Amino acid sequence: MKLVAITSCPTGIAHSQMAAENLQTTAEEMGHEISVEVQGAMGAQDELTAEEIDAAEVVIITADTAVSRDRFKEKPVFKGTVKDAVNDAENVIREAVELAEPGATDETMSQADDTEESKTDRTSDSKQKQLGGDPSKGLFARLKRLFS
Repeated sequence: MKLVAITSCPTGIAHSQMAAENLQTTAEEMGHEISVEVQGAMGAQDELTAEEIDAAEVVIITADTAVSRDRFKEKPVFKGTVKDAVNDAENVIREAVELAEPGATDETMSQADDTEESKTDRTSDSKQKQLGGDPSKGLFARLKRLFS
């Protein structure tokens, strides 16, 4: 399957680059063809062409900043965070591919995306998997155990 993706973080130096690389290698391992655009404070790198977007069956946006979706009006869009692509690119790609299948809705957001937009757009599907790492190993969980 042909995919296009955008990764974007406020600085665009490390995390968005890691997310892009992880999406590329994971997609290739899963047998998909992918083009990834990296956006950051310095602008866009490896900008997606109109031909790449037209050929794509689904769009993956893993961003911690606002990304314009004007170029993707006719495409299903999977939205997640940069952390999702860094920690669990395989699940991001799997969910995006499922979104492209017939009968799927036009857009989905990962459960780890905690923006106000996602809270209002998200359905009450309690079976949705959490993307990213183990919450019990997170900073706040470790600090809570440390001071308990």
